[in-house]
Amino acid sequence: MQKLIMIKYAELNTKKDNIGMFLKALKQNITEKLGDKATILFDKGRMFIKASDEHFDEVLLKVQKVFGIHEIMIGYETSSTDIEVIEEALLLVTRDLSFTSFKVETKRSDKNYPLTSLEISKHLGGVILKSRDCIVVDVHHPEVTINVEVRKDHAYIYVDKIKGLGGYPVGTLGKGLLMLSGGIDSPVAGFLAMKRGVKLEAIYFESPPHTSVEAKNKVATLASILSEYGSSIKVHVIHFTEIQEEIYKKVPHEYLITIMRRMMYRIAAKVAYQNRCKILVNGESIGQVASQTLSSMAVINEVVKIPVIRPVACLDKLEIIELAKKIGTYETSILPYEDCCTIFVPLHPVINPELEKCIEYEKLLPYEELIKNAILHETILTNSPKKEFEELL
Repeated sequence: MQKLIMIKYAELNTKKDNIGMFLKALKQNITEKLGDKATILFDKGRMFIKASDEHFDEVLLKVQKVFGIHEIMIGYETSSTDIEVIEEALLLVTRDLSFTSFKVETKRSDKNYPLTSLEISKHLGGVILKSRDCIVVDVHHPEVTINVEVRKDHAYIYVDKIKGLGGYPVGTLGKGLLMLSGGIDSPVAGFLAMKRGVKLEAIYFESPPHTSVEAKNKVATLASILSEYGSSIKVHVIHFTEIQEEIYKKVPHEYLITIMRRMMYRIAAKVAYQNRCKILVNGESIGQVASQTLSSMAVINEVVKIPVIRPVACLDKLEIIELAKKIGTYETSILPYEDCCTIFVPLHPVINPELEKCIEYEKLLPYEELIKNAILHETILTNSPKKEFEELL
């Protein structure tokens, strides 16, 4: 009998003719996480991961951070499907479990097996009843459900189930560019985009000396944390100082944030195009700040044709914070280092900006030349999760 990890797929089972492509991507993503610490086999029903006792717990933790998985089971594979072998394995698996009520639930993919699923459950339930005192079968509300799956060459027994992240394997739905600030919202937006199968690159706008190297390092760390749920994330660092100072000198202060965001969108769209990203992703949440009213979002969005995805747009702040804590970005996001979206915030920013005024104010700026120069002098941070970024801190 061998201990192993069994995986139930998430939405992948709805893909029918395309399921093979999704499952190969899921296997590849898991393989990248585990390296040579495990072997992986799969079919359309299950994925099986085998690892040594030395690496088993580490493998189990890493699999829990892979998208495309509905449930993870710690299971046991029998050497054959002989009922006597299954009986022996069942007693070993349940030996250390404490319960007073239970049920056995059987699935039988091998329809040539001499017993039906119901007959197997009844038979194995009887074996457990004979092995213990003061226990009963309860098919409606058991303390423990013992699952048995009988396949062609092996049977699998499992009790423990761990909820997976769901979604699609990262990379199966194309690539997006995440507008990653040092705040709470954008890393959560990136996580949710990855859950829908989007592979991410990121863009960060720095404005030295107004922003610090610590602020950049914070973003690097956030990208590193996100990379634990997918593959390595390339971060495009854009030097935004000259653009921001020009805006501050020449644009009425109530329009500072609106014009600044329009410039960021223009730059992000160009970087996305250069790197074959199909969408922009950001952490805008409707009504949270002045630049995220519907009027502001419409005016800012006007400068680009690329689709802009806002995964947290309809979440409130408490919901976003809860997700940030769950995925491990919150403690980094609240570190007190300002980004360029916060350093020049006017006292009374416009809530309902007028497009005509934005166009008029932008004529005061040589923004096309400034944008071209900013992109030309971008720097790039890459990671292979965490290692390189940790060296920056």
